[in-house]
Amino acid sequence: MDLKQLRALVAVSEHRSFSAAARALHTVQSNVSTHVSRLEREIGVVLIDRATTTLTEEGRVVVERARRIEAEFAALESDVAAVRDEVRGRVRVGVIGTTARWLVPPLLGEVERVHPAVSLVILDATTTSLVLQLADGQLDMAVVNLPMSEPDLSIEPLFDEERVLVVPAGHPLYDEPSVTFEALAEHRLLLEATGTAFRDELDAQAAAHGVELQAQAELDGMRLLASLAFSGFGAAILPASAAPSWVGGEWRRLPIEGAQSRSVGLARRRRGLPSAADRAVAELIRGVVRAHAPDQMGIHPTG
Repeated sequence: MDLKQLRALVAVSEHRSFSAAARALHTVQSNVSTHVSRLEREIGVVLIDRATTTLTEEGRVVVERARRIEAEFAALESDVAAVRDEVRGRVRVGVIGTTARWLVPPLLGEVERVHPAVSLVILDATTTSLVLQLADGQLDMAVVNLPMSEPDLSIEPLFDEERVLVVPAGHPLYDEPSVTFEALAEHRLLLEATGTAFRDELDAQAAAHGVELQAQAELDGMRLLASLAFSGFGAAILPASAAPSWVGGEWRRLPIEGAQSRSVGLARRRRGLPSAADRAVAELIRGVVRAHAPDQMGIHPTG
């Protein structure tokens, strides 16, 4: 068994075909097939269902372990370089879209300035998607919406941000200086999907005020939700970072009386020792939040 075989199996599982895996690995399909077949013979089980090109139950177990092995190899190379006073390596960071808007640009600049040998890969996705990819070993860390109850992940709070209502011109609430939960309950709103942390907390706060919010539409994706609001589809409850300070004119950003802030944090896997590059990027994320969050209306660092 060698690393090439494990990488071939992981590539097939991620790209759902041997030909696509070959393209991702910059090789030919026959090489990928050979690596996977040899691995199957060594382990003594079928790892890929050739009819559907999906992982068997045994394949899923091997892929999960293979991703950890790959991460440890990358960490080893990074840590050896750090001994020579050079932080290097590839770090895969997931960021929820609303936060990525203001966090990623200065983070890229800081990584280039402080650790130019670090290669940063950024994935913009929802918390639901990022948590799954982080737990699966496809990401090294992720900036996500809290709270989160994942026993295999460690969570570090980064900042809190206010919940606000964005209303288009002509909406009955447009001219109000602020809005109560009771007033919100009288209108159909664009809301995050039930089951997301943001929505579940919001519903709990509304229930504490004795009301239930009405959904015009429910979406698992804050940037899409904000985009619909700013396209005129309706009023939406958003985190402050999804409703920038330039909002005005055709839309208004209203504070919600009695609404509690949402929390955003940095999530990492508990198992395994983070590489020197991982540790360096995590520290830069903390620094960027401390330096830039106060400039964002309604965002307050917690560290």
